[in-house]
Amino acid sequence: AFKAAVLIQQWYRRHVARLEMRRRCTWRIFQSIEYSCEQDQIKLHNFFSYLMDQFTPSSSKERDFISRMFISGESYKEAELEKYCDYESIEVPDSYTGPHLSFPLLPDHATALLEAFQQKQQLHARYILNLLHETRKHLKQLPNISHVSTCYSEEVTVCGDLHGQLDDLFFIFYKNGLPSPSKSYVFNGDFVDRGKQSLEILVILFTFLLIYPKEVHLNRGNHEDHMVNLRYGFTKEVMQKYKVHGKKILRMFQNVFCWLPLATLIDQKVLIIHGGISDTTDLDMLEKIQRDKFISVLRLKKRKESSRKPEIQAINGKSESGTDAAGNEAAPRLSLQPQSAQAPSTANRLEFSRWLRQTVQEQIDTCRRLMDISESEPEELTYSSMVSLKDVDEPCWTRQEEWKQILDILWSDPMPQEGCRENKVRGGGCYFGPDVTEKFLEKYSLQFLIRSHECKQEGYEFCHNRKVLTIFSASNYYEIGSNRGAYVKLGPDLIPHFVQYQANKTAHMLTMTQRQGFPVALISRVEESAFRALREKLFAHTSALIRAFKSYDRDNTGKITLSNWATAVESVLRLGLPWRMLRPQLVRSTEDGMLEYKSWLDDLAMEQRSQEHIQSSLLEVIYRNRSNLETIFRIIDRDHSGLISFEEFQQTWKLFSSHMNIELTDDGINDLVRSIDFNKDGNIDFNEFLEAFRLVKQCP
Repeated sequence: AFKAAVLIQQWYRRHVARLEMRRRCTWRIFQSIEYSCEQDQIKLHNFFSYLMDQFTPSSSKERDFISRMFISGESYKEAELEKYCDYESIEVPDSYTGPHLSFPLLPDHATALLEAFQQKQQLHARYILNLLHETRKHLKQLPNISHVSTCYSEEVTVCGDLHGQLDDLFFIFYKNGLPSPSKSYVFNGDFVDRGKQSLEILVILFTFLLIYPKEVHLNRGNHEDHMVNLRYGFTKEVMQKYKVHGKKILRMFQNVFCWLPLATLIDQKVLIIHGGISDTTDLDMLEKIQRDKFISVLRLKKRKESSRKPEIQAINGKSESGTDAAGNEAAPRLSLQPQSAQAPSTANRLEFSRWLRQTVQEQIDTCRRLMDISESEPEELTYSSMVSLKDVDEPCWTRQEEWKQILDILWSDPMPQEGCRENKVRGGGCYFGPDVTEKFLEKYSLQFLIRSHECKQEGYEFCHNRKVLTIFSASNYYEIGSNRGAYVKLGPDLIPHFVQYQANKTAHMLTMTQRQGFPVALISRVEESAFRALREKLFAHTSALIRAFKSYDRDNTGKITLSNWATAVESVLRLGLPWRMLRPQLVRSTEDGMLEYKSWLDDLAMEQRSQEHIQSSLLEVIYRNRSNLETIFRIIDRDHSGLISFEEFQQTWKLFSSHMNIELTDDGINDLVRSIDFNKDGNIDFNEFLEAFRLVKQCP
């Protein structure tokens, strides 16, 4: 009996170890592919930034097109935005059966919204725009760093990424209770994208924010960015749900996102930020940045920065004497006092008064340029502008420095190694080590950091000697059963208490018999999904893989060793995966230890072709470029109609041909446009767009 018990125990331990190994491999696949997509997003943005910097418009039409394409929401001033998104002009028909909102909002309105969204009802566009208008007014009065105290409520609940998964938000409210004067919440960004109900999540959170402004706090995440929304689904979701007023709603969301606070501080001891920190993160600078200037953190308006820098240097007393690169004299230090040498005699009162008004106006205009305040803006002062005006005697930071501060706190990740280095895995932000965390906490007298931004299998994870806590609230993020969600509660003692969950109806409906074998079945399901995504990735790089395999097949036998196969695959995909461990799931066993790589690639192509009845070479290009192509299309499609006009496509092609050094005449571009309009309707829809781009070699 004793030996039998030992055997059973050994078998069980091996079984659990295998399951854990499979789970970790599956996790690595999902995470590597996710970060690879984020790299593609950064590269695509850099490509457009290159075009913006290098392409010189040859006409007013081209200049207008570039302005619309790259500066979408930034040209809208206060009055223009109010006029453009005029919700009062939108009538609610008598046939509308969804929830109604009236302002100021009451708790009953929030309850009605929750019930309506549970029943899959949709809020009318008028109420959406009205809610966004009120939310924007409220957010503009908030500081960059919100301050929360546990003295006024028993505890503060911190939630991480939700990513459009409404079931997770419902589950949190069901288990923990709705926001109330005694129940404070901090939602740490990434409310949108990937999930299908991002808009509903934002409506609920904004509603509770307006009802309980002292108890509900929202931080900005890296996905509260319209450039990211173009790729990951929020833009598409809004346009599908609101076909008539979707463009106005998107414009308002875009503006509301840039007013979201950047961080939250609990009892001056616990800092909550979405991503992380770097060795240059400065809370004093973050407090004073005009956060609304950064509508998209992925892009920085370099031209504007270069024009402001001499003025900022002059304010700081750092204006260089001597000559510049062109041999001209350096600009003198800027003075905010009237120049007495230029003043007319006080004997002529009318002339002196006119001069004085002109001088004051010039100084006001100078301050506006330094603070990025437009003349068309109303005289209402926001929290950020009041801080900036109050501290005008303190050093002014360059736009580049401010941008990097925000980029780092939204995109960075912790690492176990010491130091701080560029985050090349995501393509943005940095990796920060335990030494960076320790110095930061000591500098600002903090106990620990709470951040989100990374999916964790258990929903939360400590690192850096329990000084950095990652909290992630979107359960089943990659696939049903892939991970738990979690939220953390902090009382006056600031000791974290975690609640984990899986908001999964499928798991709740399992019978007792099914539950006994649930872990194995669930891991198998998640594993299958991960390997399916990995095979798609492999197929998308067929051409590059063939070249890599041939470098090991010098005798042209069509075979390579399995070791060389693993090395070649990693050299092409660069996902950092344990390919030798994954090989049994991807490659059929061979007797001589050699792989016929051409037949293996043919098998991959057949798997994809069973879903898409088109030729393999075309399918490979589409799989490799489809996310980039869809993002490009949505950037070009400024009115979000699902179509781009001939003129838009012509101007876009000029940009691409300029970057790729392809010479095309106007007649040649016109012929190209007509040739890809397959249904001859005078527009190019997304399917035509993909078909045309299969002939274009992707830029490096």
